[in-house]
Amino acid sequence: MTPPTALAISAHDPLGGAGAIADVTTFAAFGVHGVQAITALTVQHFDSVDAVERVDPAFVGRQLDAILSEIHPGAVKTGLLGSAEVVADVARRVADGSLPAPVVDPVMVDGRGNRFVSDEVESAYRRELFPRARVVTPNLAEASILVGRELRSVDDILAASRDLASLGAGMVVVTAGALPGSEAVDVVVGSDGSPTLIRSPRRETVNVRGSGCTFAAATTAALARGLTSLDAVREAKRFVSASIAESAEWDLSGVKSGPVSHLMSPFT
Repeated sequence: MTPPTALAISAHDPLGGAGAIADVTTFAAFGVHGVQAITALTVQHFDSVDAVERVDPAFVGRQLDAILSEIHPGAVKTGLLGSAEVVADVARRVADGSLPAPVVDPVMVDGRGNRFVSDEVESAYRRELFPRARVVTPNLAEASILVGRELRSVDDILAASRDLASLGAGMVVVTAGALPGSEAVDVVVGSDGSPTLIRSPRRETVNVRGSGCTFAAATTAALARGLTSLDAVREAKRFVSASIAESAEWDLSGVKSGPVSHLMSPFT
């Protein structure tokens, strides 16, 4: 049997909570073989991103060339791309059919809300990659940056999601777990502007690091397994909710906050 495959184009988080490690472990949980192109190396603590060393765009391109000479992935997820050149290269490969339309997680801020991508990168996302994306999955802070206004309610997020969908993506999902309330609500808008709200009970825990990366990776893995975009997003929501519940009581090395779990049974 040949397993489904998925490609992550993302940065390396040495703590394993987010980035490429979270991507491939999530793929594995879904029974999907993961391959990855690394866009940046980072120095991190659980509550901060201390340094980002971006990989030269030409070297990212060489990684992708080598991967695609061996494997044509069934689905693709992008995380931190780091430069406008890498954004443009990924968009070009989607346009010429070398890559399937990706799940775009527009990683723009760290866990404390500090922005670490330039206006040039944001512009490249809007102009080149969002119009070619199958699903775009900003969190609340990223969606606020992308639409240029604060988002304080589900109605605000619906309006922002429609604005982002108008750029051409097949679907926009704003993961809005940062909103207060007894439920964690994700706001989904299709290319036609039709809304869907996906809710789950909120689990009170500080161990939520990497939940956005995990959500995008789970969506990608579900797509690689043949699910529709909306069903893939629903499955990703279920997986992340279960991951948060499993790691809720973790205390890795005595830290005050930590990652969501990727130690889940495979979805086969």
